[in-house]
Amino acid sequence: VQLQASGGGLVQTGGSLRLSCAASGRTFSNYAMGWFRQAPGKERELVAAITGRGHSQYYTDSVKGRFTISRDNVKNTMYLQMNTLKPEDTAVYYCAAGSQMHSLLGYTAHEDNVDAWGQGTLVTVSS
Repeated sequence: VQLQASGGGLVQTGGSLRLSCAASGRTFSNYAMGWFRQAPGKERELVAAITGRGHSQYYTDSVKGRFTISRDNVKNTMYLQMNTLKPEDTAVYYCAAGSQMHSLLGYTAHEDNVDAWGQGTLVTVSS
């Protein structure tokens, strides 16, 4: 599967952005999907993930109540709605596909079982 992320940009504190990740090449609904982010000098971290049919979602604690992950399996696209953005949300955001949720939830820099990565999209939140 090939992934193309878009939607990043510059926003003020408290603002909103919606990221999109368009998939092609394989049956989209077969994949769990996720959004990771990497801030300068920090490791890449999982922000949110969603199962293949969208029935279950995961959020890291710092974004709960502010970010919403969703997917449209007809359009082969995943989204991340980001509200009430904070300067600490500033990072390059990557979309990713995994054969199962464990592939995404268990990601570390030393154990990468992610099937595919999209190119990053930069989100900058100004204070």
